[in-house]
Amino acid sequence: QLQLVESGGGLAQPGGSLTLSCAASGFPLEHFAIGWFHQAPGKERERVSCLTNSGNTEAYADSVKGRFKATRDNAKSTAYLQMNDLKPEDTGVYYCAAVWGLCRTYEYDYWGQGTQVTVSS
Repeated sequence: QLQLVESGGGLAQPGGSLTLSCAASGFPLEHFAIGWFHQAPGKERERVSCLTNSGNTEAYADSVKGRFKATRDNAKSTAYLQMNDLKPEDTGVYYCAAVWGLCRTYEYDYWGQGTQVTVSS
C-alpha cells in the first residue's frame, strides 16, 4: 500500500514562493505517476500538474502555467511542487496523488492528506 504525506504548505505573500513535498512510502515511487491537485475554498478539486512515472510532465493547468513546476526524485521517493509568483487565488488545500504508470485526470489510487496554502498580504 502506497502512502503519501504532503508538507511545505503555509502562509505566503502574493508574489512569494512555496515548495510542497510529497513523501511516499510503502512502495517504490518510480512506478507511479504523481498528480498535484488544488482545492480552493468552496470549489472542486482541480488537477494542476502531473508527472508520469518516467518524469515527463503532463500539461499544467492554465492557472499555474509558467509559475508552478513539478519535479520528482524517485531515489528519495519524493515529489515536489515548486510554486512561484503566488496569487491569492492559489489559496487552498494541495494534495498529491499517485496512480500506476501514466497520468490521469482524476482517477488516482492513492491520495495524501493535503497541505494548506494561504496566499495573503
